Amino acid sequence: MASREELTQAVEAAIAGDWDGAHAIVQRAEADPTACWIHAVLHRIEGDVANSRYWYRRCGQSYEAYPDAQSELAAIKAALTY
Repeated sequence: MASREELTQAVEAAIAGDWDGAHAIVQRAEADPTACWIHAVLHRIEGDVANSRYWYRRCGQSYEAYPDAQSELAAIKAALTY
């Protein structure tokens, strides 16, 4: 399991445009549902829809739930830092 701090760092990296940095963090925590959700959003940003949908299925979230990746990342960050 990844810590909240690590997952928050991944979200902040993604928001800042550091796709590789965010991806490196979530890849280390593939059993964590929130890490899988972040991973899904990262592949959505990348434009890899099939891979993104795979990660959405793993975390129990919906590809269509948010209008864009930035609003989804903001929601994930809010959930991690409540």
